[in-house]
Formats: sequence, structure tokens, C-alpha cells
Amino acid sequence: MSAAVSGQAAGTPPAAVPFYAPVGDEVALFEHAFRNRLPLLLKGPTGCGKTRFVAHMAARLGRRLYTVACHDDLTAADLTGRYLLKGGDTVWVDGPLTRAVREGAICYLDEVVEARKDVTVVLHPLTDDRRVLPLERTGELLEAPPGFMLVVSYNPGYQNVLKGLKPSTRQRFLALDFGFPPPDAETAIVSQESGLPRDRCVPLVRLAGALRDLKGQDLEEGVSTRLLVYCATLIAGGMKPAQAIRAAMIEPLSDEPDVKQALLRVAEITLG
Repeated sequence: MSAAVSGQAAGTPPAAVPFYAPVGDEVALFEHAFRNRLPLLLKGPTGCGKTRFVAHMAARLGRRLYTVACHDDLTAADLTGRYLLKGGDTVWVDGPLTRAVREGAICYLDEVVEARKDVTVVLHPLTDDRRVLPLERTGELLEAPPGFMLVVSYNPGYQNVLKGLKPSTRQRFLALDFGFPPPDAETAIVSQESGLPRDRCVPLVRLAGALRDLKGQDLEEGVSTRLLVYCATLIAGGMKPAQAIRAAMIEPLSDEPDVKQALLRVAEITLG
């Protein structure tokens, strides 16, 4: 299948719960959605922690997690399953969405607007009071057990006329707006994830804020928390800060030489 899928074991012990630092009431909202069998939509920029949050919550709730990275070629069959030839026989193979429904797991569709339009049609019966998944090719009608939850995400900054969720789809989900953490919280996250002392993370977070202010001018997207962690990890590993900043906070943002020079100048001014 063409879907990029990862699975996380059920019943993950507390020590294996991925680190996540809440910045609001997102943990409580997710738990309420899970208990009440409601689907959840996460909105936010690239690298702000949406995927980590879902992994954290799946482990916290002790549920198996199927993550699907959506793309232009992702079809409904990639999610639900298809007949394949095995040893001369034709056998049905469940897709990640079908496996999640059968097992009572959490299915997370990352950047769902990138998938083809027929994908949202498949999701509709799972996002209302029916909570069913019709499999036309096998004639099955799977009822989602209480432990099943559907979570989807997308980056509103990349939406256009051709790629976006229709109102009829959006209004089937609870929605949670993700942004970058406040500076103090982001500093703690970067330090925790990279091992770089907190006081050395402070200027990196300050620089990220300055670069994010340029979004919509010379940049399509600002520095993500993910890139901040990469930068701090390089510095903690012994790389000179100037090299780490260029590799993790400048080069990923643009291919234009003049834009990169301007970003480097912003870095020099911000860091003194």
C-alpha cells in the first residue's frame, strides 16, 4: 500500500509515554473527546507538536496508534484495504484505518487535506453517531468499538482553493488550534528534547521568534519547534552555534541566496 503508516504498541507503559509539555487545555480536550467517542481535528503550523501530541495521548490512554502521512496519491483503498495476490491466492488485506477500527485503536491522519477527495467520503460514517466503516469490497459493515478514535490534522497556512476541508467535513470534528508554545515553555521543551542547558536555549528561542515574525513577507513558514530542537541538539553535540543555526534555522527556510543572507543578518542582530 502507498500509505506511510506507523504503529505504536497498545498498553504503552508510563515510562514510554513520549514527552509532551501542555500549553493549554489540549490534554483535557483530547481525553474528553476520547471518552465521548468524538473525532478530533488538529490545526497548526508545521513542526508545532501536533504529531507528538497525538503520540503522547495514545500512550497516555494506552491505545495502539496508527499514523498515516497523507499525500496526493493516498486513496480510500490505501486506508481501508484491498485484495492482494499472495502465493497464488487472492486475499483481503486491511488498511490502517480498518485495522484501527477492528482493534479499537487511534487512527491519526496527518495533513489530511493532502489526500485525495475520496478519502473524506470514507471518513464521514466514522465521524457521526453511526461510527461505522463500510467495506464495499468485502461486504462488511464494521462498527467502531469504544476504544476507536479518529484524529486528523492539517496546516491552515498551506490551504488553497484546491486543497482544503469542506465545511461539511470540518463540522464533523471537534477542533483544536495549535500554535508555537510561549517562549518560556518552548525554551523548556527545547532544553528537555536536546539536552542543551536552558540558558543556552533562550537565545535560540528568541531568534525563532524574530524569524517567525517574517512569515508572510519573505518566508512561507517560520522556524518550527522541531527545527529549534535540531539546532539545540547540534550545539549540545559540540557544533559551533553559528553553524548549527545556519543548518537548522536558516537553510531549511529558503533556497534564495538573498533571503538567506537577510535571515543571517536577523540572526546576527537578534543574538548580538
